[in-house]
Amino acid sequence: QVHLVESGGGLVQAGGSLRLSCTASGIIFSINSMGWYRQAPGKQRELVATITSGNSPTYADSVKGRFTISRDNAKNSVNLQMNSLRPEDTAVYYCTVDLRHYVFEENWSNYWGQGTQVTVSS
Repeated sequence: QVHLVESGGGLVQAGGSLRLSCTASGIIFSINSMGWYRQAPGKQRELVATITSGNSPTYADSVKGRFTISRDNAKNSVNLQMNSLRPEDTAVYYCTVDLRHYVFEENWSNYWGQGTQVTVSS
């Protein structure tokens, strides 16, 4: 019912920047939280940043001061501006959203994107 399409990943040198974008499409009444997680090879998926419907962000300690999450409610999209990238930021980045499809729904549904690769060379 809902698809998340991510873009913006790629290869960058240490110290560089990338901007990830994720747009949700389908049957959507409202979106609650939106966020980004990442998974490096051989490691568990971890939180990078989330943002509430009221635009309140939360960041992992490892990215504070370097990454900025933002959302565009009109476009059902969430972005992640990543600056001062480090080799340890290399991972597949996943977008996730909690949403309701219809006004009468009580529960939020959770969706994930397919992931976009970010590689930071030293």
